[in-house]
Amino acid sequence: MTGLSGSGKTTIAKAVEYELCTKYKIHTYHLDGDILRDGLNRDLGFSPQSRSENIRRAAEVARLMADAGLVVLLSFISPFRADRDNARQIISPFTFIEIFVNSPLELCEQRDPKGLYQKARAGLIPDFTGISSPYEEPLNPEINLDTSKMSLQDCKNKIIQYLFKKPLLR
Repeated sequence: MTGLSGSGKTTIAKAVEYELCTKYKIHTYHLDGDILRDGLNRDLGFSPQSRSENIRRAAEVARLMADAGLVVLLSFISPFRADRDNARQIISPFTFIEIFVNSPLELCEQRDPKGLYQKARAGLIPDFTGISSPYEEPLNPEINLDTSKMSLQDCKNKIIQYLFKKPLLR
């Protein structure tokens, strides 16, 4: 899942993970940008090069977990198309599903629980995606979730329906 900070990526991923685990008994794991930056990727900053490496490492971890039989849900801002395309190649072009958590910047700023947008607008956070650093929207995501118009339940259901239409979860 890709989208701006505050778009709802993590909330949606957790809801999908919970349903896949509890209702369908499918082994899943949710990898979040904050989780990896607290450990494996703590040596990376937020420059374009560090962001690219962050996504590359996340994709490598996801590939290993998928090889072990897990459905891996990733929620990362992942602002650059080239990095998402690279992640698709690392994980597998056949199993990678790009989900654009499409939320207007204004809504993301309203939802901002950590006050990051306010800090970025004050110049306290350099290279903040959507403010001082670009976000390249996906051109052809498999799933587009407009969280300004869709409920969490609708977003979760759309993803799960898509997953079961693919031969991956049958």
